[in-house]
Amino acid sequence: MKSNSVSQAVVAPYAEALMSLAQEQKNLDAIAKDVRLIGDTLTDSLELSQLFASPLIGADVKKGVVENVFGSQVSSITKSFLLLLVDRKRIAFLGQIVNEFKALLRVIDQVALAEITTALKLSRSQEDSIRDRVKAMTGARSVDLDVTVNPDLIGGVIIKVGSQVVDASIRGQLRRLKSSLTAGV
Repeated sequence: MKSNSVSQAVVAPYAEALMSLAQEQKNLDAIAKDVRLIGDTLTDSLELSQLFASPLIGADVKKGVVENVFGSQVSSITKSFLLLLVDRKRIAFLGQIVNEFKALLRVIDQVALAEITTALKLSRSQEDSIRDRVKAMTGARSVDLDVTVNPDLIGGVIIKVGSQVVDASIRGQLRRLKSSLTAGV
């Protein structure tokens, strides 16, 4: 078994359990807000992610950090969930659990995730144009963009939605041109 499938076997049940609890308690909006806050905090603080991932740091210290960092900012359900992750030694997977929860939330809300790779930072109008095209392509009510800037593309954009990939980059065009030229030889 690959480590990715092992972590997915750990991550999915916790994300699904939190989603079920949120729906059962009719508290999905508040918990979704909490999960976004946790995700943003983990993204902004590499130290926090490393602390949660470290097996050398005890559960009491991790619980104290959860209390100090998130205690007053999240609902009691979310805080209890975080403490449960510490008790079960699963807090190292928190970032992945957050991402899985967000994916479940997108399915419920009919929101498509478009992973965009571009050579330059996109303008607001370019982002809106991509959102409109992805909406038309998927039939989703709205679209979340995950934009990555990669200067190696030279120009253009690569759009990935689920398993569909649209490569409109100059690097991709050059690669296709090269293969058509070498196929003719």
